[in-house]
Amino acid sequence: MPESLKALPDAGWSRVLCVAAHPDDLEYGTSAAVATWTRRGVEVTYLLLTAGEAGMAEPPDVVAPLRAREQRRACDTVGVSDLRILGHADGMLEGGLALRRDIARVVRQVRPDAVVGGVFDVEAWGMLNQADHRAAGLATIDAVRDADNPWVFRELAEQEGLEPWHAKALLVAGHETPTHGLAVDEDAVQAGVASLRSHEAYLKHVTGHPDPGEFIPAMLRQGGQALGGEYAVVFRVFDLGGLGGGEEEPPAP
Repeated sequence: MPESLKALPDAGWSRVLCVAAHPDDLEYGTSAAVATWTRRGVEVTYLLLTAGEAGMAEPPDVVAPLRAREQRRACDTVGVSDLRILGHADGMLEGGLALRRDIARVVRQVRPDAVVGGVFDVEAWGMLNQADHRAAGLATIDAVRDADNPWVFRELAEQEGLEPWHAKALLVAGHETPTHGLAVDEDAVQAGVASLRSHEAYLKHVTGHPDPGEFIPAMLRQGGQALGGEYAVVFRVFDLGGLGGGEEEPPAP
């Protein structure tokens, strides 16, 4: 964690799209930012690329609807009404053109000011990053730019009536070298804790998982210290043109 962070310049945002590989992925800190945004009137959409059906011991046809219900409860705790779950295979997410097209489609539908994606590095959080996380993060980078290019996935405009959309910024959540922080208050922190606890059945399958009520506040407090306050959600921010003062656009993977 850097010693100091810039404040996220999000005051004028009205819509944010959060993209993740699985149910629960957005509940490890990001959901506290989401609770802060929705309380301000920002419309937040969750796009989950898989149903997380391979993440528990029970058969996938049992797990998928269970995890969808838990994710719906998690969304309710942070004020998200627009939850979209795609049908890509959990554990076998392929970061090719089909995935990029699916994300770009939703970017054009939602027309967000900013898109939140996940860490795509091979190593993350002191361990090897899971394959779906890597594929989702890289595909999100490309899809945000695809959504802005009229000559990529032309069928989105010609057949579906979805015109290109330019997002102002890409935010990478959970990055080991964040650039910006969003200050959040105690209510948002507790909403973030509750959102993770909503995945009750899933968490029972994770051996040694720490108590959300302990590690979520501790993590957000660390971000707050870097921002100069009590709590903050941190992101690595890439200015795509229109944000003002962010990082340069990331190189093509």
